[in-house]
Amino acid sequence: MFLNEDAPKYLLYGPLLAKAVYSRPWREQGDPSDMWCLHLLLLFALRALVYQLWHSFGNMLFLFRGRRILKAGVDFEQIDREWNWDNFLILQCMVGALFFLLLPTLQGLPMWDARGALLAFALHVTVSEPLFYVVHRALHARPSLFHHYHSLHHSSRVPQSFTAGLGTPLEQAMLCVVMGTPLLGAAIAGLGSVGLIYGYVLWFDFLRCMGHSNVEVFSHRFFEAMPIFKYLIYTPTYHSLHHTEMESNFCLFMPLFDVLGGTHNGRSWELQKEISSGENREAVPEFVFLAHVVDVVSSMHVPFVFRSFSSRPFVTKPYILLLWPGAFVTMLLMWLCSNTFLLTFYTLHGRLHHLWVVPRWGFHYFLPFATEGINDQIEQAILRADRLGVKVLSLAALNKNEALNGGGTLFVDRHPNLRVRVVHGNTLTAAVILNEIPKDVTEVFLTGATSKLGRAIALYLCRKRIRVLMLTLSAERFQKIKKEASLEGRKYLVQVTKYQAGQSCKTWIVGKWISIREQRCAPPGTHFHQFVVPPIINFRRDCTYGKLAAMRLPQNVQGLGMCEYTMDRGIVHACHAGGVVHFHEGWMHHEVGAIDVDRIDIVWQAALKHGLTPV
Repeated sequence: MFLNEDAPKYLLYGPLLAKAVYSRPWREQGDPSDMWCLHLLLLFALRALVYQLWHSFGNMLFLFRGRRILKAGVDFEQIDREWNWDNFLILQCMVGALFFLLLPTLQGLPMWDARGALLAFALHVTVSEPLFYVVHRALHARPSLFHHYHSLHHSSRVPQSFTAGLGTPLEQAMLCVVMGTPLLGAAIAGLGSVGLIYGYVLWFDFLRCMGHSNVEVFSHRFFEAMPIFKYLIYTPTYHSLHHTEMESNFCLFMPLFDVLGGTHNGRSWELQKEISSGENREAVPEFVFLAHVVDVVSSMHVPFVFRSFSSRPFVTKPYILLLWPGAFVTMLLMWLCSNTFLLTFYTLHGRLHHLWVVPRWGFHYFLPFATEGINDQIEQAILRADRLGVKVLSLAALNKNEALNGGGTLFVDRHPNLRVRVVHGNTLTAAVILNEIPKDVTEVFLTGATSKLGRAIALYLCRKRIRVLMLTLSAERFQKIKKEASLEGRKYLVQVTKYQAGQSCKTWIVGKWISIREQRCAPPGTHFHQFVVPPIINFRRDCTYGKLAAMRLPQNVQGLGMCEYTMDRGIVHACHAGGVVHFHEGWMHHEVGAIDVDRIDIVWQAALKHGLTPV
């Protein structure tokens, strides 16, 4: 790559911006020839937008997964490798600025000249296409050339629009020549225009992104009706074959040159027909994690929006806030007419795992009139998974809310013949929290004490002779839990009704959101463990805060390229991990409703056995 990831590379546009602002060519008395600075800056923005839109298009799995060419997922390694994909845009912008300065006649171009467009097209076909083909084929012909100058472009396992920008300086210099020849030729002939520059450059980027999109966009019927176009325009399938086999399909955009050069892959159109007609069926997942959206801002933390954003733990970014209005409108539309959809996927131990999303935001789960619709979405997802042959479906935090559906009990009772096992994952969540507690702790303060998780944690700790201060106003619920404990364990369960009861306890387990006022009741040095969504805010500087219960997936996970909310890379929420363990263990029972305290240690050991590790 040309520039370090952390370098302020966009400052390189500073001189262009400064000249544009200083000369102010938009004024009546301004010099129109100075508009070239603005044109270069605007063209950079539009080109970046083309690449971003194609990326979004190619990663909307809920719409186009049946037309995906390579079925593997885009992992973090590929994302990092392509992080500075737009460096070539900076290079080409600087080259463009150089030509505008060296050739003053370029600064006074008319808006449009049709003759120039025809000449540029002719130069593209007769110069750019064959030049790219010859150089590209030469880079593959010699191992030393390929290794030093082209292997970087082929290092990405799954082509994406951003892959088109991944290359060595030599490759990018070649592209400058290939793209610049038609434009410069038209300008030298006196037929150049501003419209030609915009149109040709954006058309060039559009086709490059299309070829690397990994989604087949053409119907095979188009080529059957007009066979000549098989030689005039390549397809994403055509170029993907070049990336996988690397000994054929070297053309820029026109397969004609592969035919003339004897490097046309005979499978190109057969495979294109197979994918575009839907014959290339998607594999059925064996495990599904059914997630939900937390809030409007975090709804943009998904691969098809900004990959650089979703591939890192969620934090609110200023530029993301600018998109809040659009995200809010999207939320309203999805609330009205959207169903559960596939967001991303990965493979673990060679088994396909999907992440589906219920199109409901966190606040929806607390609206009484919305609960029926949410349960309907969850139920339809479970039935769909059952029809597909999914083995295990795990419910995310709010999707298994006790007040909503009894931790999934509602669906299992309603459909007793389900083949898919419905799992809430709370057993492993409890195990993660319990294994975070230091061995020398003798007392804990527990909020959310009568919830499913709170009950399991309290019953487990009292077996270990750890005193549990259970914060609850309901004496009836407390007594019900206490009766489940052994006679010896009951004396370690204590009901408290105020946060002040925890002012001498430095181990707080938070299962219900607490404010800064309530946090102040904890003594300095307190560590807050938590299983509340959303997580509590870190108000206290003299205390420490644990993240939501989570586990790290094994190293052999493949195709994972999205961080799960605030989790680091490769880490998933414990309820997600609990479903993974349930599936890989082959357990045939549902895990809904109350947590079986006797199974907490069993599930923990199973997680460790399958390579999941505590964070």
